[in-house]
Amino acid sequence: MPEPIPEPMPEYLTTREVADLIRLKERKVYDLVSTGAIPCVRVTGKLLFPRSLVEAWLARHAEYAGGTETLQPRPNICAGSHDPLLDWALREARTDLAVSFGGSLAGLERLAKGQAQMAGMHLPEEGGSGWNVEHVKRALPGQPVVLIEWARRQQGLIVAPGNPLKLERVADLAGRRVIARQREAGAFVLLGKLLGAAGLGLGDLELTDAPALTEADVGGAVSEGRADAGLGIAAVAHQARLGFVPLIEERYDIAVWRSAYFEEPMQKLLAFARTARFAERAKTLAGYDVSGLGAVRYNAP
Repeated sequence: MPEPIPEPMPEYLTTREVADLIRLKERKVYDLVSTGAIPCVRVTGKLLFPRSLVEAWLARHAEYAGGTETLQPRPNICAGSHDPLLDWALREARTDLAVSFGGSLAGLERLAKGQAQMAGMHLPEEGGSGWNVEHVKRALPGQPVVLIEWARRQQGLIVAPGNPLKLERVADLAGRRVIARQREAGAFVLLGKLLGAAGLGLGDLELTDAPALTEADVGGAVSEGRADAGLGIAAVAHQARLGFVPLIEERYDIAVWRSAYFEEPMQKLLAFARTARFAERAKTLAGYDVSGLGAVRYNAP
C-alpha cells in the first residue's frame, strides 16, 4: 500500500508542534517564550507560534552559526514611508529607533544598502490589487527580509474643508492645482497608477512647483490654499481638519531585516501594538484598520 501523504503543517503551531519541530522539550519552548527569544502570539490565553516566523528564527540561528549573515550591525533606524501611527508607536513603545522617513522606494534602497533595520512602505503592485511584495523581491533579491503588515489605510484626496470644488474622483483633478509627492514616495507611485486607470497623466494636472516630502506637507499646502488637492491618507486630513475623499484602501507594511525582527526594538513595537492604548490611538487617528497587524506577508526563502 502507498504511504499516506502527511498533513501540511498549519500556519500557527502549538507548543507541542514547535517542540517537535525544533527537537526540544516543551519546557524549553516555554523558557524561550518567557525570555522573548522565540516569536509567538497569545490567543485567549493559549500560545500559538506563526510557523513562517519560527522557521525564520531557526534559519537566523543557522545563518549566524555559518556566518552567512553580515556580522556588522545595522543602524537602529526605521526608514521608508512615513505613517503617523507607526511614528507615534515607535516612540511610545520606547524602541530607541530613530526615524528617517523619505518614501517607500527610498526605504527599500536604504534597507538594501544596510542603512536601516526596517522600512515602511505602501507600494501598489503591477496588474493587480497586491501591495509591496513584488517590490521587496525586486529590490532585495535573496536577502533575509520579512514583510509584516502594519495597517490597512484609507488613501484618497485631501481637499479643503467641505470639498468646495466637489472633487469626487481622480479624473476630477484634471486642470486642478495638485501637490504631488516626491518620486520615491508610495503616494507618487499610487497617483500615477490611479491617473493611468482614469486615462490621465501627470501632464493633465497643474502641479505645484515643489513636491511634498511628507503627507503633512500635502495637508499644509491644501490648508494654506496653495493647492486644490493632494493624495494622502485619511488620518492626515482628519488631523488637519480638512476634507477627505476616499479612493482606495491600501496596505502599509514594514520590511524588516530578518535578524532584526527578533531583536528588542521590533519586539517592543509589536508588543505595544497589542495594547488597548494602541487600538484607541488607531481609532482616534481615523482611516486605519489594524486587524491584520503582525501578519507575515512575505518571508524571503
